[in-house]
Amino acid sequence: MKVDDDLARQVIKPRLRESHKGSYGRVLLVGGLYPYGGAIIMAAIACVNSGAGLVTVATDRDNITALHAHLPEAMAFDLRETERFLDNLRAADVVLIGSGLGEDGAASQAMDLVLANIKADQNLVVDGSALNLLAKKTKKDLPDCHLTLTPHQKEWERLSGLRIPEQTVSNTQKALGEFQAGTILVAKSHKTAVYQGEKVAHLEVGGPYQATGGMGDTLAGMITGFLVQFASVDSYKAVTVAVWLHSAIADDLAKNAYVVLPTHISKAIPSWMKKLSL
Repeated sequence: MKVDDDLARQVIKPRLRESHKGSYGRVLLVGGLYPYGGAIIMAAIACVNSGAGLVTVATDRDNITALHAHLPEAMAFDLRETERFLDNLRAADVVLIGSGLGEDGAASQAMDLVLANIKADQNLVVDGSALNLLAKKTKKDLPDCHLTLTPHQKEWERLSGLRIPEQTVSNTQKALGEFQAGTILVAKSHKTAVYQGEKVAHLEVGGPYQATGGMGDTLAGMITGFLVQFASVDSYKAVTVAVWLHSAIADDLAKNAYVVLPTHISKAIPSWMKKLSL
């Protein structure tokens, strides 16, 4: 599958005149525990700018003021409020867990709550440290839902057992087959590829100007925002276009920048989506 602006136009469509925020989905983002508060903020900024209708963040209570200073459009609550956590989890169309989550007791508890309570019709995006927590589980612990994994090479090694030199297309597809059918894998590297079953899309965008903290959190937020709006079209295409757009924007910004900041990518998302929807 060729990944370019033509594919993006198949996914990003004009918004219907008779629609409202609920038409564009409910998202729950889980992460940002001390000292990684900025990660979930960047994920949330990307998710909102990608067009998600209602975005709620479960994070450290001490992180909520900073989140709202950057993004008043998002709702937020203390991740340790179990009943509120479960209520928001049940209401979400897409859940992202892992951006700045860490691996301490609170992080593990949040991961366990998500795995135990997410439903078959919901989408779950697992990113960052949540991938390491998932790697410690057995395959029988995996939830019955629409699963998207976003590991870099070392995280995929922990999840799949494949050492980095062994992460060929055929080996990766075989390892992905150990997860439930339909699982989407965003295999991040300097040559990022997106997998689902026998399908694989190789991206030809992006560069070293993206090698900075928060880039993966921003990508995870974009993937989540695209899934909640466009999964009904084709979840694999929605994820692939989100990954492509993330790097295509970076390529454009890099024409005048030595390093591309994740928040600058997020700021550009709405105008790019507008152009691609016409």
